[in-house]
Amino acid sequence: MARIKGGMNAKRKHNKVLKLAKGYRGARSKQYRVAKQSVMRALASSYAGRKQRKRQMRTLWIARINAAARMNGLSYSKFMHGLKVAGVEMNRKMLAELAVNDAKGFAVLAELAKEKIA
Repeated sequence: MARIKGGMNAKRKHNKVLKLAKGYRGARSKQYRVAKQSVMRALASSYAGRKQRKRQMRTLWIARINAAARMNGLSYSKFMHGLKVAGVEMNRKMLAELAVNDAKGFAVLAELAKEKIA
């Protein structure tokens, strides 16, 4: 039986990595060995970046809720505590959306929170 060499598989593997490295500068997009290192690092960073994006969005939502709550005479922590006591189960994403797009609706929630705290 004839021997099968691995050239086709190696070429396929190299091309897959080089395709991912397209757009990188210099040898990082041309040479397999350098491109492989760059791609591995980029994939690891993109995984971490997806986690960081979630943290950053939560921070943004909290900042927006805080600004809107202060316009209604409450701090963020007092506003959130008032909502919890009132039994309003709305996540921060939706509260931030209300704060930006529906100031009157947010003001109603702020009044409800004020009543429950006092």
